[in-house]
Amino acid sequence: MADFSHLVIGAGVIGLSIASRLAARLGTSVLLVERHNAFGTETSARNSEVIHAGLYYPVDSLKTKLCLRGKQLLYDVCDKAGIDHRKCGKWIVAQNESQHEYLENMHSKSKLLGIPTEFISLAQAKAIEPAVHARSAVLLSSSTGIISSHELMTYLAGQFDSHGGDLALNTAVSNIEYDRARRLYTATFDTQDGEMQLKFENIVNSAGHGAPNVANMILPADQAVTGYFAKGSYFSYNASQPKTRHLIYPCPAGNAGLGTHLTLDLGGRIRFGPNVEWVSSPNDLQPSITQFAEIVAAVQEYLPGIDPTALAPDYAGIRPKINGPDWSDFTDFVIRSESCLGFDGFINLLGIESPGLTSSLAIAEMVEDLLHTK
Repeated sequence: MADFSHLVIGAGVIGLSIASRLAARLGTSVLLVERHNAFGTETSARNSEVIHAGLYYPVDSLKTKLCLRGKQLLYDVCDKAGIDHRKCGKWIVAQNESQHEYLENMHSKSKLLGIPTEFISLAQAKAIEPAVHARSAVLLSSSTGIISSHELMTYLAGQFDSHGGDLALNTAVSNIEYDRARRLYTATFDTQDGEMQLKFENIVNSAGHGAPNVANMILPADQAVTGYFAKGSYFSYNASQPKTRHLIYPCPAGNAGLGTHLTLDLGGRIRFGPNVEWVSSPNDLQPSITQFAEIVAAVQEYLPGIDPTALAPDYAGIRPKINGPDWSDFTDFVIRSESCLGFDGFINLLGIESPGLTSSLAIAEMVEDLLHTK
């Protein structure tokens, strides 16, 4: 007999979204475990806090599908629950003809997907955001916004608790075994009080940086997953000028990130980041200044009036990658049932980086469907 119907591993924004949705189902009992002493302390708390529009990814990808659905759900929940957010819009700026062509293709794709975008003439752009420099083109994404990820996670944790869910902090999964005859999982946990074992009918692995290790507890050796860690440092800006009203993004280069961009917090303060620095540990969270000159040069392309002396290291986050620095192709979210391998009711979520925050509520919908749609 199971102790709980569902185990959700990892209490970041994804795990909280999934756990709160599953707990709302009639007849479920959900245990959400988190290895740290609080929920949402890893990637969920160390990002740009941007509600993405869904512009950057292949049309048929999970990242596009879940970002579009998640954006809609997120704005609806923010309005209903009073979660602090603002639909401030984003500018993507092109500095040459090849980047202009990139934006033309993006605009065409956005029309196909129903994402509101429009080109702003360079004269209009100068009048609206005089500090922003664009040599070739500016594309406005009006549905992009910013959110308090902490308020969102606090809301989700409250929903989970109100539906009778159990949250166990300082609890790490060390082993998983499956009894196919009884269709029961036995999970072993390391806790502050020692080792503990519990039985579950279903397991959702949303452990973020730890997800590859959890997946490898059940996957065959020839399908083992390797995790990679791309650190991004963020820099605060402590000068009164220049100011902007929009998020400002350069055209991205490569697949590691969207470029060092300008984001605003909900108080209107400017910060820049993230850059990309491959590291060996997800615990390497000290903001790095080794690429400071490159970061300043990248920002000056679109904000030439910036005062470099007013930039200060603020915080760093780690993108949970499943492909390393030599990988040049697009990498989608991996959200899959392992029933084809004989593990009924086991869902793996791997490489859930950006736009994971935006997609979180849609990911929860997808996981529920994978588990409970026959």
